[in-house]
Amino acid sequence: MVSSSYCSPPTMFWKFLIVVFLSVTSYRLASGTDTRPNIVFVLADDYGYYDIGYHGKQIQTPHLDKLCSGGVRLENYYVQPICVPTRSQLMSGMYQIHTGLQHSNQDLLPLNIPTVADKIKEAGYYTHMIGKWHLGFRRKENMPSYRGFDTMFTYLGGYETYFSHDRPWRGKGPYLDLRTEKGPAFNYSGIYSANMYTERAINVLREHAEKQSDTPLFMYLAYQSVHTPLEVPDHYMKPYEHIKDKKRRSYAGMVNALDEGVGNLTKALKDLNMWDNTVFIFSTDNGGNNREGGACNWPLRGRKATLWEGGMRANGFVAGGRVGRSGVVSTELIHVSDWFPTLVGLAKGNLKGTKLDGYNQWSTISKGTASPRNVILHNIDILMPRLGKPAVKGTFDTSVRAAIRVGDYKLITGNCGDDQWIPPPGMPEHSLRSDNTLLFPATHNDMEFHQDQIKNSHDSSDKQRVGEEKNVWLFNILKDPNERDDLSEKEPERVRAMLDQLLAFNKTAVPPFLVKSDPRSNPALHGNVWGPWLD
Repeated sequence: MVSSSYCSPPTMFWKFLIVVFLSVTSYRLASGTDTRPNIVFVLADDYGYYDIGYHGKQIQTPHLDKLCSGGVRLENYYVQPICVPTRSQLMSGMYQIHTGLQHSNQDLLPLNIPTVADKIKEAGYYTHMIGKWHLGFRRKENMPSYRGFDTMFTYLGGYETYFSHDRPWRGKGPYLDLRTEKGPAFNYSGIYSANMYTERAINVLREHAEKQSDTPLFMYLAYQSVHTPLEVPDHYMKPYEHIKDKKRRSYAGMVNALDEGVGNLTKALKDLNMWDNTVFIFSTDNGGNNREGGACNWPLRGRKATLWEGGMRANGFVAGGRVGRSGVVSTELIHVSDWFPTLVGLAKGNLKGTKLDGYNQWSTISKGTASPRNVILHNIDILMPRLGKPAVKGTFDTSVRAAIRVGDYKLITGNCGDDQWIPPPGMPEHSLRSDNTLLFPATHNDMEFHQDQIKNSHDSSDKQRVGEEKNVWLFNILKDPNERDDLSEKEPERVRAMLDQLLAFNKTAVPPFLVKSDPRSNPALHGNVWGPWLD
């Protein structure tokens, strides 16, 4: 006999529709209009910390600077060291140890985890994804149009060319990687991607303003810029002809194109009378690639793919008419996983079915209240080869690559990656010192570098100079944001306490998701286009 409390699948479906309908319409009953804000999230790729105008002097970003000055600049804001972990935490609100996505080749966000787009769409928003996905596409259900986005104009992998929008498969090809929710997108060859994605975004805004203006919009614009390969139309490099380093000059031109694109996008929002009801977020996905990519994270230590500040401390700000504050620099602790509950909260959505590591930071951003966050688990990576032996018995193994932030302090263990401080090519020492003083005015003593330090910063070895067997570091990031004063031997009790916190986190970790190469994914088997291969 079936219990009367049992709901058959059709009944459950209709109840779900009724709940969604009521949640959406309730915001219109009081005033007759939907007052929730449009949400536009712009993500740059491999963008160096020094390479935004308000952090450095070599590359000019007038549009980004103006937007930032009119909103809230985030100066204690963290992402992850590489693409997939940041994008997965943005979409899921969960630490990568809870999704199994520690690496860029583990690009498959589990289908049982709702995305931020799922929750915002459920709240009644129109949702649009443009640009880089990099969270899985083996089946169509893994792609953006099945993960909460009404429309998509995207490339699915981690990189591709900027003009032909293709990439190779095991040395063969290259093959097109560009599609909409309807299928492969041909006929875009020769159009520079920053311009192409900006134009697409503006067209989406125009259509929304014409046909759907009574309903708010969520747009996720993940630019290809400024990831390698270093490709850009010549006219964007004109202002930087004085830069002799070829990679740096090309990269500067790519930043110029990115800045122009963001400027054109925000102009469209204003022209369409959408800006005053918009929350606009700009973020990077990880630190800059200062080897092959021409980027610079000065004065921070390290680069993309490292657990040093240069790999994770991000350029970021929040602007738009609905922010309510301008000209503010926030030093409250914020992490990329916080965007999930923050944006869903703005959309008046619900968090049912989620297991979040993020916090709603809207009060912190819009009102200046203290951040609800005191801890960031930067990562625990058991797949990285171990370094040395455990330094402390009875707690987390320091040979494992990991990092955690607790209050003002940061602990790093294991093989944490390239530990250099690399200045921008061609910048004189006095310019660097000036920038450093302006960057962290409260800690100017740390920025008074000696000439020999500047010289030594040009070392290019990936070997950790601090010693091959050393595997634990402790820094007071508030006083020492450039990680020059290791406190691990001076404060052993704090080291152990933070190792215990890593141990506790590690007990909650799921096994890392391991991707095996599949010959069926060859685009040559699917019309010479990258896409799902298991459907």
